[in-house]
Amino acid sequence: MRQENNNLSKLITTCLQEYFKSLKGQAPAANLYENIIQTVEQPLISEILKLTDNNQRKAAEILGMNRNTLRKKMIALGLSSGHNTDKIHVLKKAS
Repeated sequence: MRQENNNLSKLITTCLQEYFKSLKGQAPAANLYENIIQTVEQPLISEILKLTDNNQRKAAEILGMNRNTLRKKMIALGLSSGHNTDKIHVLKKAS
């Protein structure tokens, strides 16, 4: 687990460094922390749902959150059809 966290931390650090380089010396937009959390949350939840075959109970357990919290986040992020089931269909966003 420690190695997984270390690898993930390195990947995130690399992405953040690239992001700051892309700003070319300009200050990041206000609310950077919230923007990053929102940017990461959707793909994180989406990938965990894929990993668990869209089982919300398992996904919530892996994410360390209550299943109802996961459902609310899924709806807010457009990842759920809104049905109250353990297995949901992740909506594909149009390209």
